[in-house]
Amino acid sequence: MATGRGRLRTFAAQPGECSETVNAGIQSLYLTPPIRPKRNVCIECMPSEVLLKIFSYLDAVSLLSLGCVNKRFYELANDNGIWLKLYSSSLHPKWTIRKMKSKHTETVSLGCAALHDKKPGYWKKEYIIKQVSAFKTRVMRLVKFLDPYTGLPCKNKEAMKVSGLSWIIVLKDKNGKEHVVEKSNLSFKDTSLTILWYDTDWPCLDILSTLKLFGVTPLLPDQCRPPSKNGPRRFSLMAEYHLANLTESSVAVGADELVQLFSLNPGLLVGIWKVKNEIAFVMANLHYNQLLERSILGSATVQYAPPPNKPLLDDVDSEYGLHDYSLHLDLHGRNCMYLCGTFKCLFCRKRDIENGYLRLRVVNLKDNRKHLPIIGTLGICWETDVFKGNVKDCFVMDLTLLDETGKPFWCFSAPVRMELSAKSSGLYDYMGHIYTADYVDSEGKVSVEFVWLEETKEYIIVSLVLYVSTKKLTVAFNLHNRSEFSSYHLCDQTW
Repeated sequence: MATGRGRLRTFAAQPGECSETVNAGIQSLYLTPPIRPKRNVCIECMPSEVLLKIFSYLDAVSLLSLGCVNKRFYELANDNGIWLKLYSSSLHPKWTIRKMKSKHTETVSLGCAALHDKKPGYWKKEYIIKQVSAFKTRVMRLVKFLDPYTGLPCKNKEAMKVSGLSWIIVLKDKNGKEHVVEKSNLSFKDTSLTILWYDTDWPCLDILSTLKLFGVTPLLPDQCRPPSKNGPRRFSLMAEYHLANLTESSVAVGADELVQLFSLNPGLLVGIWKVKNEIAFVMANLHYNQLLERSILGSATVQYAPPPNKPLLDDVDSEYGLHDYSLHLDLHGRNCMYLCGTFKCLFCRKRDIENGYLRLRVVNLKDNRKHLPIIGTLGICWETDVFKGNVKDCFVMDLTLLDETGKPFWCFSAPVRMELSAKSSGLYDYMGHIYTADYVDSEGKVSVEFVWLEETKEYIIVSLVLYVSTKKLTVAFNLHNRSEFSSYHLCDQTW
């Protein structure tokens, strides 16, 4: 049987054939409505008015992220109307848009000159400047709280949490390609922070040229949610190191079965695998003195320049070069503390100034009452995703020298190696091998002597001397235009 065109047709079943199956297939072919392809909706094809309406519901961070999609989104995300709304909402609640004033003391009014007379992106820039300024003020307010013993900020952890601060390293090879390492472990001490970076895909050491250390903060920190790595961030250059010929140009600190440690000033430690001569980890030791300023207030290309130290000068006794200085000294191995001590009333006389240095004797070899025992066996702990170890006969020294007003005068945190001295101990109280540890930078030197006691399996510090560079003192003193003190040094002393 057959019907008209386009109608259902049935056919008689032939012997040996399944007519029901054939008829069912033909029936579905004629009765199923045709499937029309759906039209794809593309957000980029929407009118600008609709996109602006959508963008008006976004926060500042989302708008900044949208501006990186393409040129059209960038232009729309710079709309002054959207950013003026964000700017006004960030002001004090009792202020209204008509009371709000811009940087140039012009009255702000929605839909008027505040929108049409300004270039696109004007209120975006004003909003970012305002938020960054408020953020820096909030963080720097926490830095003002000082520890009475160390003279350093005591709310560093809280300030770091508020700012969303983190640290990254950027390795650059000789072809200009950059390799960023963000995964790190933090270790907080009384006066310093140790950061350890490790990765499974380090670039080859032979092609690396520089390593840069950055402090990273969100451009617009949000107190209600943690910072996002994909959001807009601000970089502050803290230090730059040259890695060419690393093993020849740097100081070898020590080694164990797996790695060898090399030190670069200021405070950087690079671990190299012994087997394949590649980077295992990078460790940075950062002193708390102006740590937040260096991590936040610098730019991506220029480091933060701290104001010069201006010590208080007096002419009470011309025999004294420096007096009433204090020292806070920590020796640690990243995960363990070996020594934590504070020494007050340090001074020097005119005869202690020679060879370009001013000497401050902290621990005297002949005064065994001030000798200091070391807790545990000295060494620096390290780890990666797979391995961990401890390099012996080295440590990290955190030194904080305060002037007579209690302000930091010379500070550093750096790895130091120990060396067996050829001379034998001349002390009757201690019979054992003598080890020395020395640190040198542009501002001074530190010399430490240890005696190893085999019976008790411990080190004793029998001598600790600081040598402050006269260049550092001369620069600081000249800032005060104190001709009396300067002439005293320049005329009466030979450096």
